[in-house]
Formats: sequence, C-alpha cells, structure tokens
Amino acid sequence: MLNRLLSNDFPRSRVLAVVLAAILIGLAFAPFLFPGVKALSVAAKVLVFVVLVASFDLLLGYTGIVSFAHTMFFGIGAYGVAVATTRLGPTWMALAVGIGGALLLSLLLSLAVGLFSLRVRAIFFAMITLAVAAAFQTLASQLSDITGGEDGLTFKVPAVLSPSFEFADEPFLGVSLDGRLLCYYLLFVVAVALVLALLRIVNSPFGRVLQAIRENEFRAEAIGYRVVVYRTTSSVLSALFATLAGGMLAIWLRYNGPDTSLSFEIMMDCLLIVVIGGMGTIYGSVIGAVLFLVAQSYLQDLLRLGSEGASGLPWLSALLSPDRWLLWLGVLFVLSVYYFPTGVVGRLRSLRAAR
Repeated sequence: MLNRLLSNDFPRSRVLAVVLAAILIGLAFAPFLFPGVKALSVAAKVLVFVVLVASFDLLLGYTGIVSFAHTMFFGIGAYGVAVATTRLGPTWMALAVGIGGALLLSLLLSLAVGLFSLRVRAIFFAMITLAVAAAFQTLASQLSDITGGEDGLTFKVPAVLSPSFEFADEPFLGVSLDGRLLCYYLLFVVAVALVLALLRIVNSPFGRVLQAIRENEFRAEAIGYRVVVYRTTSSVLSALFATLAGGMLAIWLRYNGPDTSLSFEIMMDCLLIVVIGGMGTIYGSVIGAVLFLVAQSYLQDLLRLGSEGASGLPWLSALLSPDRWLLWLGVLFVLSVYYFPTGVVGRLRSLRAAR
C-alpha cells in the first residue's frame, strides 16, 4: 500500500524518512501541537508552498526548464477563487467555478507560452516568461473593476469554512472546533493528495522521459522522443498544480491582491526553497518549505530574544537586532548551500549511499 502511495519513490535515507514523518505528523496535528493564530497560519502557508514548490520542481528539477512565470499561474488560481466568490457569493459552486475557470485559463496560457517559447534557448525562455509574468501582474493591477486593483479583493468563503462557524461549544484539547480548523484540514488533505499525484507523475514513464530530457535533450530527441511535446506537457502540468496552490492560498486568506500571489518575491522564495530542499526531489519541496517558512516567520522573534539577552554587549545586541532578520536569513541560506550543495534531500541520500 505504501509502495503505491509513494509510487515506489522511497526517501532512501533513514534520517530523511524520520524527518518527513515528523513533518507529516507535525502538519497533521499542527492546530493541537502549536496553538495560536500565527502558528496555524504558518502551517497553512507551508501546505500551500509545498504544493507550489513541488509543481515548480517538476518544471525546474525534473525537466530542466527555468521559468519566471510560475507565480503567474499561482496568482491566476488565487484570483479565480477571489473573483468567483465576489461575483457569485460564498458558495461551494462559486469555489468550483473559480478554480475551474482558473485551471482553464492556466491551461491555455501555459500551452501558448510552451508552444511559442520552449523551442528557444533556456535563457531566452526564462526572459520571455519573466516578461509575461510582469505583464500579467500589471494587468491584474489595472483591471480594478475585476481584480480590485492594488487593493485586491476581500471575500467570504462558505460558512462552514468561516471562523465564526463552530462545530462544538467546548474546545477540544484547548482548540476551538470551528470553520477555521476545518479549512486547515481541507488544505492538508488537498496538499497531501497533490504531492502524491506529483510523485506518481515524476515516477511514471513520462517522468523518466522528462529526466532524460533534462540530462541530455539532444540524445532524448535522437532516440525518438518529441522533446517539445514533453516539455510543453510538463509546463502545462506544472502550471495547473501551481493554480491549485493559488486557490488554496485564497481560500485560507479570504483575500487576494497583486502582492499576495503575483509578486516576484514569491518567485524568488520558490527558487530558494527548491535549492534548499533539493532539486529533482519532490520531498525537497516539503523540507525546504518547512525550513524556509519557519525561519522567515520566527527568525525575528529569535533575534529579539538574542538581542535582549545580549543587552550587556551593545555591538552584539545591535547585530542581533530583529531589524536585521533578512541579513541572518541570507546567512542561513548561504550556509545551507555551502553544506548542502545538492539540497537537504540530496545530501542525506548521498550520505546513505556512501555508507
């Protein structure tokens, strides 16, 4: 049963297996293990980014395609949910229409970008996708009647997913049983299902061909594979998964705007997470997302404690100031790349192979 769920793609490292199991258990019981609004929001964001980064890894790590338009499809999914619920009301039908419409738009856009651009060299394709993403972000900011412009859209979700909806009067293990909790577990189930689906894709014959194209495009074409077709299909699948991740984010936040789902910072975060976790490993997106988002969310708090503890040394207290959290985040990233050049997953697997 486990073989089929993981598509015979086991961690291949005891330490990695333990870490992945701990992350799965931690996310499954996050509302009870880490009470508080901030902790639950971080856990939900981890679930969203696991799907988003895993979909980007399908494109970059498994196919070798560098695209800067990935967050465009992420934004399409978020805007699809936001626009549909704003126009049709907080119903399940509105969510279905929004996600369905977003998937259709992403399908058409990714197909167009793939067919017209994937024949060019890698750097030129990256520049084309960057231009397309920038144009879409500008368009979303300008169409204020539809997208809300720079202010974005605030909307309501079905009542059962709203924090005001309570299943029980008494808390369970100190946690209120309300719609917010149900919304989190909806994201959890969807994220697990999508990651397992991506594992099935990359371990299928189709996924093996993608890896062959990544290693040597000309050799893959010489033995009979239509490289453009496979690369375009990979681009489309990656876009569709990113669209679903955007819909997950919008449902959780009940808000969407250009900076929330279309900013270039999100694209950079995806690149960092892929590098930290390990390219060409779906498991890397899980570990990378947890490490990066936890550091991003709690590094300021840790620095504040360190700064207060070092108050007797003014220079050290200033160095540990919470205002310098980006500096320390950069230091942590440099150290992770230095000690884990193939990512955390690649490093752990190589250590296991060496033993």
